[in-house]
Amino acid sequence: MDKLFYLADLFGVAVFAISGALMAGRKSMDLFGVLVIAIITALGGGTLRDVILGNHPVSWIRDDTYILVASLAAVGTVVWVRLTRPIHETGLLIADAFGLAVFTVYGTEVAMQHEVPFSTAVIMGVMTGVAGGVMRDVICNEIPMIFQKEIYATACIAGSLVFMGMLGLGLAHGLATLAAMLVVLLTRLSAIRWHLALPSFHLLDRDKA
Repeated sequence: MDKLFYLADLFGVAVFAISGALMAGRKSMDLFGVLVIAIITALGGGTLRDVILGNHPVSWIRDDTYILVASLAAVGTVVWVRLTRPIHETGLLIADAFGLAVFTVYGTEVAMQHEVPFSTAVIMGVMTGVAGGVMRDVICNEIPMIFQKEIYATACIAGSLVFMGMLGLGLAHGLATLAAMLVVLLTRLSAIRWHLALPSFHLLDRDKA
């Protein structure tokens, strides 16, 4: 199971690196810029999680496979786009959704291994999923997806709760993992497709009321 989660983590790194490379391409960055944004996107959330949990050294320091996978995914994205055609913004959103699903469940699992409280495990799962994308968007001078209208972090919370709930019921770990990832992915893709959002909070101007 540890091997499976390791491979899933690497898959998440690759997918988030692709989303970072696509964002860098939208900003017309050079190859170095593409690599930097891709690596930050892929590893930012996990790094922040490990620092907070005291999980040292962080994953990409003890295993350079993470840097290698992120770099290859970024370069591969550049080559693919140059040989085919520019990828529509929807491609960026879909790549981000897949990374979100994998990292949310993986981050929750890592937190549970540290025997943290239930709420902390949810927070760590969400942080692992969204922090890299927030760093990417801030550096690229974009409004982070987590602060935009469509459901984003809420999908992570739902997936994390499903994962821990199914494990708490004694269901198979692999089934819980797959179900939780699907919850995050399908919730996020549905939000993108139908522009689903939580209700907004608006303060009324008393002078105009």
